[in-house]
Amino acid sequence: MKERFFGRYIVTDPEICHGEPTFRGTRILVADVLEQVADGLAWETIIEEWRGSISYEAIAEAVRLSKQAFLENAEKYVLEPAIA
Repeated sequence: MKERFFGRYIVTDPEICHGEPTFRGTRILVADVLEQVADGLAWETIIEEWRGSISYEAIAEAVRLSKQAFLENAEKYVLEPAIA
C-alpha cells in the first residue's frame, strides 16, 4: 500500500500515523481536527492550536469529505427506524 490522496489536503500513508488520514505534510490526524470542529471550536482557534500547520481550506476539505462519507454511509448507522 502506498500514499493515497483524498483531495488537496488529506492523505493516508502507511508510514505515517499507521495509515490514518492526516493533513498533507503533517502528522495531524483528520479525526482529531474533526473532533475539534464537532466540539464547536472556532476554525481560527483550531488553526492556532496546531500552530498554523493546517489551514482554513484544509479544515473545510475535511468537513466536506466527512459530509460526503456520511451521506454515502448513513444507512449503516441507523439505530432504529424513524417513527412515521
